[in-house]
Amino acid sequence: MQPDPRFLQQPKYFWANIRTLSQHIGYTVRLKKKKGDKAKATGPIRVPTVDEIALALQELGLSSDHLIGKDQKLTEVGKRVHAYFEYRAKAINDVVRPLLMDKDQARELFESTKAKLCPKCPIPMNKQKGAKKAPAYLTGLVNMLVEANIGYLPCDYDPRELTTVTLNDVPLRTLARRVDGAFPKPVNPIAVWEVKEYYYTTTFGSRVADGVYETLLDGMELEELREEEKIDVKHYLMVDDRYTWWECGRSYLCRMIDMLNMGYVDEVLFGKEIVDRLPVLAKEWVTLYHNRQKAKV
Repeated sequence: MQPDPRFLQQPKYFWANIRTLSQHIGYTVRLKKKKGDKAKATGPIRVPTVDEIALALQELGLSSDHLIGKDQKLTEVGKRVHAYFEYRAKAINDVVRPLLMDKDQARELFESTKAKLCPKCPIPMNKQKGAKKAPAYLTGLVNMLVEANIGYLPCDYDPRELTTVTLNDVPLRTLARRVDGAFPKPVNPIAVWEVKEYYYTTTFGSRVADGVYETLLDGMELEELREEEKIDVKHYLMVDDRYTWWECGRSYLCRMIDMLNMGYVDEVLFGKEIVDRLPVLAKEWVTLYHNRQKAKV
């Protein structure tokens, strides 16, 4: 999924309103609990009404004048905020949800892709034990699709070092975390990516949530690099598992869409979206690679 151009250049205060209203009103529609259900029923992604926006800010002791005028109609900023809520809900409810796979669907796609591509790239195993131990399906798919579309060019499918950008052979910026993949390498990369797959997760714990915030940290560091040094490193997030993200972590899907439109990641690829989108991206990286090589001559 790519960002919506309408929201890419919004000021920081726009996102402050999105986050404040989202956390107070709620990211999802709360359904009535049915008799016998132990867990709360969670509905689709929520689009707050004008009245809900006004009430939320009132309850927080904040002004709503910047979003809602005296005529009780949305101001220009209010219209943008409400339009974003509508866009985010539609993007997740209608587009993201069908793209997410469960472990059986991911295994089937992994095996068919592996048989077709006959990859030589590394295919890591997941971190499970016993019967749950299996290839890391999404990571393996990402690696295979990248390899198939970069040809003979180098790629680090499992960087064991921090991502570093240099100037005149001197470190200029070094990211705080290791990424999951870098093209062509973690030193002066054209593109870096992170993979968050949780096919065997049964609860939504802090480890899963932290994965989203780790990507945000990387994105903020890359934003600073881009703004201060005029160096652009492409940054991607690939995520999957329907149960983890849709059943348990819908609010974190919202955070991913927010992060995308704030410019902290270039694209977020959800589940089987990688099959169509990743080859296109990899070919773009190849073009950037050759342009960089020409510039050195």
